[in-house]
Order: sequence, then structure tokens, then C-alpha cells
Amino acid sequence: MIAKVIVDVPTSQTDRLFDYAVPKEWENVIQPGIRVVVPFGPRKIQGFVIDLEKESTLNKIKPIEDVLDVVPVLTQELLELGEWLSEQTLSFKLSAYQLMIPAAMRTKVKKEIVLLTERQNLPASLQNYFEPGKKTLWSDVILDQKANLKLVQELVREGLLEVRYQVEEKGHKKTARYIKLADPNVQLEEIPTRAAKQREIVDFLKESIEPISVQDLLKKLQTTRQVITALVKKGYIHEFEKEVYRDPLAGVQFEQTTPLPLTEQQQQVIEPILDSLVTKQHDTFLLHGVTGSGKTEVYLQAIDKALQLGREAIVLVPEISLTPQMVQRFKGRFGSKVAVLHSGLSMGEKYDEWRKILRKEVEVVVGARSAIFAPFTNVGIIIIDEEHETSYKQEENPKYHARDVAIFRGSYHQCPVILGSATPSLESYARAKKQVYQLLPLTTRVNQRAMPAVEVVDMREELRNGNRSMFSYTLLEMLKDRIEKGEQSVLFLNRRGYSTFVMCRDCGYVATCEHCDISLTYHRTQHSLKCHYCGHEEKMPNTCESCGSDHIRFFGSGTQKVEEELTRVLPTARVIRMDIDTTRRKGSHERLLSAFGRGEADILLGTQMIAKGLDFPKITLVGVLAADSMLHIPDFRSAERTFQLMEQVSGRAGRHDLEGKVIIQSYTPDHYSIELVKSHDYEHFFKMEMSQRKVALYPPYVFMVLINISHPELTKVITVSEKIASFLKREMQESTTTILGPVASPLARIKDRYRYQCMIKYRNEPRLLETLREIQQHFIRDMNQGQLQVSIDMHPYMFT
Repeated sequence: MIAKVIVDVPTSQTDRLFDYAVPKEWENVIQPGIRVVVPFGPRKIQGFVIDLEKESTLNKIKPIEDVLDVVPVLTQELLELGEWLSEQTLSFKLSAYQLMIPAAMRTKVKKEIVLLTERQNLPASLQNYFEPGKKTLWSDVILDQKANLKLVQELVREGLLEVRYQVEEKGHKKTARYIKLADPNVQLEEIPTRAAKQREIVDFLKESIEPISVQDLLKKLQTTRQVITALVKKGYIHEFEKEVYRDPLAGVQFEQTTPLPLTEQQQQVIEPILDSLVTKQHDTFLLHGVTGSGKTEVYLQAIDKALQLGREAIVLVPEISLTPQMVQRFKGRFGSKVAVLHSGLSMGEKYDEWRKILRKEVEVVVGARSAIFAPFTNVGIIIIDEEHETSYKQEENPKYHARDVAIFRGSYHQCPVILGSATPSLESYARAKKQVYQLLPLTTRVNQRAMPAVEVVDMREELRNGNRSMFSYTLLEMLKDRIEKGEQSVLFLNRRGYSTFVMCRDCGYVATCEHCDISLTYHRTQHSLKCHYCGHEEKMPNTCESCGSDHIRFFGSGTQKVEEELTRVLPTARVIRMDIDTTRRKGSHERLLSAFGRGEADILLGTQMIAKGLDFPKITLVGVLAADSMLHIPDFRSAERTFQLMEQVSGRAGRHDLEGKVIIQSYTPDHYSIELVKSHDYEHFFKMEMSQRKVALYPPYVFMVLINISHPELTKVITVSEKIASFLKREMQESTTTILGPVASPLARIKDRYRYQCMIKYRNEPRLLETLREIQQHFIRDMNQGQLQVSIDMHPYMFT
């Protein structure tokens, strides 16, 4: 038997299948999707078995060294998906397969030196490293003294030492000590009466059917470890190790919920979904439901139907809206059938949740982008909530979009895929209009609640009237009013930090990062300037570096500055701030939101992470402080993102019995993306935006590819960019394809690397993938030497 293996070396030369012999005793064990350890040159590394064949075209084949899995970690479907993904995103097959397993299962290689002789036969300088019969880590011997390397080489040649490679997983299974009675028929009389505590333990264990963890027993009976040890020694009880799951939600109580009666509109949209579930038909549905229209209830009842049919469900939600509230809804309905995957979990917790899925101990997965690769084998429904979110697109290789993977898996399993959003992406809505997707509209809120009234405040007028603060008169009055009434408000600002940049008022100098072409952001807590791209940090200067003036001031405002200003103008207000700086620690997200839910604050101030999924009955006011901050970014999607964000944020108000109000502060109040939020008119916005895209030739009217070139030397970047652009112009059809560039990227330097880009806009280009592969192959040698980077994004969302 020959195993075709992809080895764990992500380079273009190794991006193919290698043949390895399957040892006789493992012929029934090794199957596609299992991880193995194989010799590769002098090393031993991990690989994925992709296929098995009877014979090889090669004469000499090395055997597989070790097997890492008992059951395949990649199903046949995931193996096919990896192949498709690497083709679509122009990435290595290995990178595609690595996406599908938790980080804890990626391996590391330990290099050990084994002594094959007596210690005294070694040179004196090496004797101290070796205990008789013990292995020693290579790094200990070599890193201590570089001179040892030559000695070790000679001794390996002479056969006195041997170098071995040990492949280890990063993750470890968590175990706990458990105890049970050695003999269930033991009589209490056998234990002396003076050993009361021992008798108590034996009596307790006779009552319990299942083994109990030592920790739980000590807590329940208020006893000590010595008592247990004494009973083990006497042979009354048996102590053993048992694997336990790390539970990220341990101790959290979930209230059981029952399905709610559906409104007429909800009933209309769920019917086609249930039909395609029952008839096992693959359809992609776009559920366009305004905020508060009850999309989640439709998801829950559709999942319920899939589970009744004996199938499984995958639900994706954006990372930032994976709040405890969202998890509560699914856990409350489906209890222990739910696994949760997101970046807030530790490596071990993710590993355990993933193993529950593989072992079929759960039937529903709720998670962020990577949960789309859950190793289910009988998927019945896939749901992507807030489908317009850019976080569904991965920005590192492989640069996939979760929506495309969902549709691939939906087609494989012949099951429905639901894309849900109050503000769908233009591409998805255009596809629904062309009947590529099936459009399901939910136009009214549950219980006919009114959408919140939206007022746009022109900040230019405020300035003319002498208001220099970041709060308009209207917003300030409303905030005071809500505090008096005991209601809650949400303030949204799309920037963290204290201020966006630091500038000298005398000469105009702006403090910039020495490694990137970007201004530094001031952070008040450490009184320092930070670069949000490379992490460079420096002290806040007292005088200007350029002219020595002490008129150096902050411009723009971040969340920290707004919080300070709030305490100044509303001293009685209790404020909770939520941004990346205050939610870094594990569990802080939940803690802050729970405190707000309990009414411990009047105002929740935050960045994008508070725009989604929040559902608190007392929120009656939402204020947007700088609606234009995204509007003037050089990106053709900036108007779309502004409209989506404003609509999402305003959807947080008045979701229950109290009426909601939204105040949007803007310096360009007449822009259609802000103007149309007032009437919550997505359809009108869609028409306006599509006409702009048609004129400028942007998606969905064309497809786009972005090629990024970077190098520490500017001349090299320019030369390579020009070569790539002229090659593309030569190879592509002029009639259907436009090549733009090369030009310097909007951020022309990051981490001391200069950056250029070329853009391809095309409608139908049969040779596209082939041409882009050629570009990759041509510059492979330069890229392997580590200086040049050429990155290709097939459907770009970020243009920095």
C-alpha cells in the first residue's frame, strides 16, 4: 500500500503529493484524512494522508514512521474542499488543510541527542549533558556552546551519538483524577469505626453509580487528600486518570427556551427553507430582515427541523457579535447539543470543542469564520448571520470567504444555506435580484414595533453656533433626559485610543511611525504614542521634534477621549467603555456587557464591537459621534459600509416596549448613505449605490483581483511591480479586462517594507488563474529567499 501525503512544509516545491510505504501492520489503520509522521530529508515531520494506492512509480520509498490519529481528522468532503480552496485562493494545499484543524493539533518537532555508548567515552565538555540512558535536547547542547556542534557531528559519524526527531502536538488532552470503589460489595464493618472519614467516603461511593472526580469529592465531603490515599493503599478504592473537556462555559446557567409563535412574515420566509431541508435540495437563501424582525427565531426553528431529520447545523456569526447573548439563544434552545468556537477561547478549549464535533457529541456549531470547517459528516443547514460582515473574509493565506465555503459545503451535502442580514452586501443582493439566490424579505419588526426615529445633526452648524465639543446640543440634551428617566444609551465611535494623531500647531509636524507610513495614535493610559500596524511605541513628546515648539496637540478623538469628555459634561453618568483595549482580557467582553445588562451603567460607549447583536430592553437612545469616519476612506465600499454600520447601530435602540431614538452626528449629512438611514430604506440605497458602481466599473458589475508586492528596497518593488503589470497586459483580453497600476499602496510602507499594488478588473477571463499561477512561479526563487513578497487576493475587501 502506498500513501499519498502532503507534508508540513509550506513551499511551492513541496506543494504536491509524496509517496510513502504503509507498513504491513498499519494497512487497515491508515486511511485518507489521517495525520502521519514521515521522514523528509533528515527530518521527521507531520503530513496528511490524501489518498491510498496499490503501487508507486518510484523505485525506492521510505515508510511512514508514526500515525498521529486513530480516526481521520479530515473527512472525504474536507479533503475535496481543501483541494478546491487551494485552487480558488492560489494557496498551498497544506495551508488549506491546516485551516481545518485546531491550532492545538499543529505539531512541533523536538530534536533530541541519544547517547549510544558509555558517558565516559565522550569528550569532557559533553559529559555533563548526558545522564546514563537519558536523551538530551539538541537545543540544550548546541545553544550553550556553539563549539559543541562540530563535536556532536563527529560523534554522530563515529556512531557514539544519534540525533532523533520527535514530533509532538501542541495541545494536550486535559485529565483529572477520578475514584471508584474497588469492590462495590465492600462492607462498612471492614473499616475501623475510628476512621470515620474513611467510612464516610466509602458510604458515599456505594451510593454513587458513576466514578467521581477527587476534586468534587473533597469539596462535597469537606475531607482531605490523605484520607483518600489511605483508602487507596488499603485497596478499598481505585484511583485513575480520566480525560475531561475544558468547558469555556462552565458554571454558566442557560435558561431553557421554547420555540416562539412565528409572525405571518416569519412563517412565509421559513417555509421554502423547510421545503429544501425535507427534499434534501441545495438552495442559497438571502434572508433580508430589518433589525429586530426576528431572524434569530427563524434560524432556531430551521435548525430544529434539521436536527429532527437527524442532520447537523453550522451557524456563523461575526466574531464581534459572538456575545454571551448570542450563545445564550442557541444554548437555551439546544442545550448540550451546541459547541461554540471563537477566538476568545484558549487553545485547549477550542481543541476540546472541536473534538466534541468530530466525535459526534454535538449537533450544532456556533462560531466565527473558521467554524465553517467543522468536521460534520451530515450537514443539514448552514447559516451565516450578518452576511455582509467583512470579517468573513480571511486576510491571510488562504484568502477565502466563508460564504463561498458555505455554498461549496451546502452543494456537497445537498442542504440549504441561509445568508441573513438587515443590510446585505451589494453582491449578495444583486445575486438575489438575478435569482441566483432566493430572496426572503422580513420587512417589519416583531409585534409591529416601529423602527427607531433617526435624526441627523449637521456638525458644521454646531461649529458655527460656537459648539466646539464632540457632542451636539441635541445629543447632550437627550443623554441627560435618558439618565433622568433611568433609561440607557449607546454611544458609537469607530476609533479606539485617545486621539487619532498628534500635531504641532506651529509648523504642522505630525508624529509618524518610523517603520510605517502612518501617523501614531495617542493612548492616554500609558501616555504614549502607538502604531496600530506594527506595534511600535514611543513616549509622548513635550516639544515638537521638527521646530522645538511646545504647541504640540492632539487631533481627532478616540474612545478614551470621549469617555473623559463624557465625565466632564455629564458628571453623574456611569459609563462603560468597550473597545479592543478594555476587552483584551479573557471574559472581559461578557463581564462588561453583563454589567450593562444589569443596569450598572447609563451609557455604553464603544467601537464596532457594540454595533451588533446587542439586545437590551432599556436602550432607548443611540448616538453616532462621527458618522463620516468611514465615508472618506479611499475604498469603493466606503458608502456601503457607512450605511450598513449606521443601520446596524441604530437597530440597537427601541427593540422592546420603550421607543427608540437615534442621533447621527455628521459633517456630510446630505450624503445618501447617511440620509437614507433616516428612512431605513435599503432598497433605495441599493439603487443609488449600484448606479455609482456601474459608472466606475466596480463589483458586482466586475470581478476584482488585487496583487500586492512588498520588499525592503523601493527600487526592487517598483521593478517587480512593472514586470507583473506588463505581463498581465500582455496575457489578458483587452476587451473584457482592465489592468490598473502599478501604484504605491495607500499605506506605502509597513514594518520597513515598501508596498506597491496592481489591480485586475474583469468580467470573463478564462486564463486568469493560469496567468496568476505563472506570476507566482516566476518570482518563487526571490520569495523563498525571504525578501520579496507577492500576495494575490482574488476578491479583495481591504485595499490598504
